[in-house]
Amino acid sequence: MTTPGEFAEFLPAYLAEVDELLASAQRDLLAVEEAVRRGAAQPRAVRELFRALHTIKGLSAMVDVEPIVSVAHWMEASLRVADQSGGRLPESSVEPLVEGLRAIEQRVRQLGAGKPASPAPANLLERLEALGPQVLDSAPRAPRAVVLDAQAAFASKLAPSEREQLEGGLAGGQRAMRLDFVPSAERAAKGLNINTVRERVGKHGDIVKVLPLSGAAAGGASLAFALLLLTHAEDAVLLEAVGGAPATVRSLAVAAPPGAPADSLPPAPVPGVPGALGVPGPEDELDEPEVRRGGGLLRVEVSRLDEAMEWLAALVVNRSRLTRAVAALTAAGAPTRELAAILQENGRQLRDLRSAILRLRMVRMGDVLERLPLLVRGLRRTTGKAVRLELDVGDAELDKAVADRLMPALVHLVRNAVDHALELPDERLSAGKPPEGLVRLGCHARSSGQLEITLRDDGRGVDAKAVAKAANAPVPDSVDGLLDLLCRPGLSTRQEATRTSGRGMGMDIVRRIVVEQLGGELRMETRKGAGTTFTLRVPLTVTLVDAIVFECAGLKYAVAVGTVEA
Repeated sequence: MTTPGEFAEFLPAYLAEVDELLASAQRDLLAVEEAVRRGAAQPRAVRELFRALHTIKGLSAMVDVEPIVSVAHWMEASLRVADQSGGRLPESSVEPLVEGLRAIEQRVRQLGAGKPASPAPANLLERLEALGPQVLDSAPRAPRAVVLDAQAAFASKLAPSEREQLEGGLAGGQRAMRLDFVPSAERAAKGLNINTVRERVGKHGDIVKVLPLSGAAAGGASLAFALLLLTHAEDAVLLEAVGGAPATVRSLAVAAPPGAPADSLPPAPVPGVPGALGVPGPEDELDEPEVRRGGGLLRVEVSRLDEAMEWLAALVVNRSRLTRAVAALTAAGAPTRELAAILQENGRQLRDLRSAILRLRMVRMGDVLERLPLLVRGLRRTTGKAVRLELDVGDAELDKAVADRLMPALVHLVRNAVDHALELPDERLSAGKPPEGLVRLGCHARSSGQLEITLRDDGRGVDAKAVAKAANAPVPDSVDGLLDLLCRPGLSTRQEATRTSGRGMGMDIVRRIVVEQLGGELRMETRKGAGTTFTLRVPLTVTLVDAIVFECAGLKYAVAVGTVEA
């Protein structure tokens, strides 16, 4: 049993790791759900989801968070069965898995708030426990028309989900290939090693597995790596990616005999014995990945970066004092040319140091928004509306402190778009629109040091008369006036609260975050029957801002650089 002191020591690292794993698991589960909707398998997403739950369970057991261990255990058990049966899940399994992830996330938040994790819901555990047999029953029984060359594909080394992925790719028109890379000192000198080769080959296809080969290899080497992949690339392109000869490439596909019966395939594992579905045997244990998760990354608490920034600010103040002292010496006729050169170099170094610390604080918008698809999935269920979310964020980044404040505003806007703006499918069809509504979020960095975010929907638009009536005010004659009414605290255009966004639209919260807390801008465009677009402009960082300092009438002023655009 972990003592409170020990738990407090490991808690920050545990919460950060589980939070990342949950984000990854949610992405994979959405991919699985999309595959289930198409009646297809998603082996890789199932296996990655399985790995994430396996790791969450292990981490939670180490710090003695039993409620999370219980939920993760039964989720992992059903996903193991799905992984070993080719990466297929029945449609009935998706919702319990979503609820399981939500239950884990809720308990992680409780721990982050300094509260104990509440017990796992008994009915949820029962539903998760019942998933294993359901998944087993949904496993495919019929053989494929195209199968793998067992020798070339190292059949005994492939997990069922990996075999399913390769065979599914073949059935879908891709080439299943084995590419053997032979490392050498000459190739290493050119920057070709197994890690760089994985990156190069990954640009031309989907790498399913990498297997080390010991013993005699091509070219007299004693070590080689076999990369099993799905691709549309030609052999010459693949060989060039691994540095050419003595590398080799060969197909993994062989045609199944016409009319081959199902019993001609390798026998399915028998439940209850090692190697059976859901019962791990020696060959079924999780493979250790070639590169450990998070390799090349160092997790740093934001408070430590804040501390570094405070010390940097102190250095900047001291440099300013030193600059004034040197100026005084110069005025007194002292030789200060060398000191001035040192000060100039010191100023450049401080600017570089500031830029480096600010880069450390930056996070990708793609990572900030990665949970919005799961939010929209839940809104589809609660509102009965068909919604598609499109994210176009590219490589945009912003300060972690800004991202943390901004995210609640974006959640409000997305909820409002689905609950208030988009119509039900029948209503959209009668208006000549597709039954599925669209919510699109895009962003890009501006030269003024701001991030511009647009959230657009193709819904009914804002009804100015209804808003004015709810606000007991005249109908506004401009979009800005309409936005002012929408942002009145407590404004509601509904008589009854909804489970999605209550009565009010939350726009007062959005404006308070964007304008008052972050010093940004909030604008709106709307057309009746065509949709609404909200535009947010926020600073990339609020940690340190370039400013011009001047004195007027005995008072000093500071004006931020880049806040005014031509």
